Amino acid sequence: MHGSVAAPPLRVGLVGAGPWARTMHARIIAAGPETALTAVWARRTEAAEETARPYGAVVAASFEELLDRCEALAFAVPPAVQAQYAVRAAAAGKALLLEKPLGGDLASARRVADAVAANGVVSQLVLTKRYHPVTRAFLRAAADTVVTGARSCYLHGAFLGGEFATSWRLEQGALLDLGPHLLDLLDAAIGPIAAIRATGDSRRWIELSCEHTNGAVSQASLSGAVRLADAQTRVELFGPGEPLVYDTAGMDHEECWPVLRREFAAAVRSGRPSPLDAARGLRLQELLEMALGTQVLR
Repeated sequence: MHGSVAAPPLRVGLVGAGPWARTMHARIIAAGPETALTAVWARRTEAAEETARPYGAVVAASFEELLDRCEALAFAVPPAVQAQYAVRAAAAGKALLLEKPLGGDLASARRVADAVAANGVVSQLVLTKRYHPVTRAFLRAAADTVVTGARSCYLHGAFLGGEFATSWRLEQGALLDLGPHLLDLLDAAIGPIAAIRATGDSRRWIELSCEHTNGAVSQASLSGAVRLADAQTRVELFGPGEPLVYDTAGMDHEECWPVLRREFAAAVRSGRPSPLDAARGLRLQELLEMALGTQVLR
């Protein structure tokens, strides 16, 4: 009998060297064993060096050099920048680990999804909570639940100051930053969202009213500018049976990362992406665009 030979780690290059890239992407990719951080590229060389150094990764002098050094790219840059470089990476045949939202607007998100499809590359979204066992158990339970209505929230105070109060988040607000997470959960747990109405200011507090194709109605409250000790993410589903509640309070988000890393590497090696791919990212961007088109400022 011959023992099986483990596949070598997936060689991943990182685009970006901001706070999220340093504290999360680089650390998680380098942790392996399914992946290895081989190179980092950013427009600021000093930041790229700071991100790469703890893991012995190479600092690529150009995006083209980064492409040459890896099998897959992970993105930790603003949405508009991601869309620009993800299209080029897909054309080069590289697998993509993508942040949300997919692009700065619907047109750029569509270009990413089209490039992924046209070039047949594997893509996967960093919708962190989707990789946690608690979230997956909730979605399984929701599939067997009749839902009449729902309410949900994603609230934190990161926009009030600190290194994660980055320019694109302060400019675009909670809808583009937090909206993809909550809309993804509502769309997956209740049924496809057919229409959205928005009111409020995305930079302060925005409220979404969603109509689902099955007739259910859901509410979503989003803000990154409220003072809280801990972020709050909660979804409550109501119907003829007992309420079904999903709450991330007490959830250890570190449990998400090994699952994400393992599933991304497996998808690239097999050539079969997960449902959380660029096409799903485009669907979420369409929902964001729907909300933006109906937003009423108060």
